[in-house]
Amino acid sequence: MKSPIEVFSNWAISGKDDGMEKNHFKSVMKMIDLYPNKNNFTCIDAGCGNGWLVRYISKMKGCKNVIGIDGSIEMIKKAKSLDNKNNYYCYDLLSWLPTQKVDVVFSMEVFYYFKNPNIIIKHICNNWLKKGGKLIMGIDHYFENEECHFWKDKIEVEIMELIKINEWLDYFKECKFKNVKKYQFFPKKNWKGTLVIEGTKV
Repeated sequence: MKSPIEVFSNWAISGKDDGMEKNHFKSVMKMIDLYPNKNNFTCIDAGCGNGWLVRYISKMKGCKNVIGIDGSIEMIKKAKSLDNKNNYYCYDLLSWLPTQKVDVVFSMEVFYYFKNPNIIIKHICNNWLKKGGKLIMGIDHYFENEECHFWKDKIEVEIMELIKINEWLDYFKECKFKNVKKYQFFPKKNWKGTLVIEGTKV
């Protein structure tokens, strides 16, 4: 079994990361739609991978600044090789602190790679977001989505928490997020859809 960082570094080297945008684009666009204040906004992509979402958001008319952060140096190397305009940082998400807090944090397919996801959610709330800022998280790997239950063994990753929807909602509420809402985008037969949860820092 490998650490999540090892797995995604290997993906970056092998080119497997190229499927991230294709596989998640539709759901991530729905996540972006949930953020209403698109005038002069600042943003962080938590677990940015090769930077595809950072590149996309940076081209939005109202984007003042967008930052990508990822724990994999290979992913960050690739992001920087594809984009010399935006800022990317290779850090442990649990310890990294932005120089300025932002309006919105997006994160797709990241938080279940933490043994205690509530800790990273709390860290983002306390240290990354402005008052009134939003955290919008998307995941395909969750308990109710039975089609994903074999992923941990398939990927051979040592940490991949399988958590129920209500537990994810509780994490957000325990971290003092308000107006916590959940969505399941693009469900189909035997697939419960991408789980998206949003919360506002008050």
